[in-house]
Amino acid sequence: MEVILNNFWANYRPQLLFAAETLAKVLVFLNAIMGFTALLTLGERKISALMQDRVGPNRASIFGLTLGGLFHPAADGIKLLMKEDFVPEKGNKILFTIAPVIGLVAVLTCFAFIPFGNGFEIRGYTVRLQIADMDAALFLVLAVSSMAIYSPFLGGYSSGNNFAMLGAVRAAAQMISYEVVLGLSLVPMIMLYASGSLQDAVVKQGELLFGFIPAWGLFLQPLAFFLFLTAAIAENKRTPFDVVEGESEIIGYFLEYGSMRFGAFMFAEFIEIILVSMLAVTFFLGGWQIPYLGQDGFLLPGGFSIALHPVAAALLQVCAFAFKTVLFSVFLLILRWTLPRMRFDQIMKLCWKLLLPLALFNVLLTAVILRALK
Repeated sequence: MEVILNNFWANYRPQLLFAAETLAKVLVFLNAIMGFTALLTLGERKISALMQDRVGPNRASIFGLTLGGLFHPAADGIKLLMKEDFVPEKGNKILFTIAPVIGLVAVLTCFAFIPFGNGFEIRGYTVRLQIADMDAALFLVLAVSSMAIYSPFLGGYSSGNNFAMLGAVRAAAQMISYEVVLGLSLVPMIMLYASGSLQDAVVKQGELLFGFIPAWGLFLQPLAFFLFLTAAIAENKRTPFDVVEGESEIIGYFLEYGSMRFGAFMFAEFIEIILVSMLAVTFFLGGWQIPYLGQDGFLLPGGFSIALHPVAAALLQVCAFAFKTVLFSVFLLILRWTLPRMRFDQIMKLCWKLLLPLALFNVLLTAVILRALK
């Protein structure tokens, strides 16, 4: 038996190590995302309370300790689990059930292509801090994320409610429209980095402009960053583009949902905030890059250097990526409570009459400049 196991290990060692590494990264990354999502729900209320001069969530406690409302995400989860779950009489049970699942799965799948570190080597085995790296990663992210459109549409359609259906139609029109702008805003980034791989995009942002400015996408393509940010917020259906679920207008596509089915819709929205933040960080804020930090440590201007173990350098890069993601997520939460809601006709005009022409112009301008520089 021992001989058989030794032969099996010798023959399939690379495949087993790769499977174990992938499983570990999926579990760690998934748990980190879900934990951060729960904290974002608390951060949303805290920020809104701060901006509206309110106390905010402070009631949930354990043994008299509130810890600034830290127990509220857990209380929300318990509340959603305890609520009644039903399907409307005129609703389609199958579509009504799978609609929130589609959105949640589509968003979570996109995280597989996000590079959260450069990687390091342990005993001759290279650990890559990315679940799946491929040349077409960006196109897969856009393709998989576009599946999320079916979630609000099927949710409203299967409810058998006219107001929910109105929200579903608005959601489909808005998301399809802004998805065009979102994809075109990232085309110049592909042209700059000459690759559809997200890891390649981050690696090339490690270069320096004029010897001291990081070659981040924000400095190279500020217009693309503005277009991406606007389109991504519209795709996420958040203020000022939240007419598909406007409480003062039509209530939204999830009108008939309750319990954890509604919780899936809510969690998908906050997970999308993290996904948008990670994509923005990956393409425009250097990803896991820290200026002057390489695999062997810091190489500072003037010839100064600080040596670091490769594992320590990789951990610093992961922390930098997480820090940038948190900052950008908080920025999106603040933005939500700063801008007023737009009318639906204004949202459509903004997309087709302003953002789309700007995105096409940016692609053309980038092509002309790159051609001239060759």
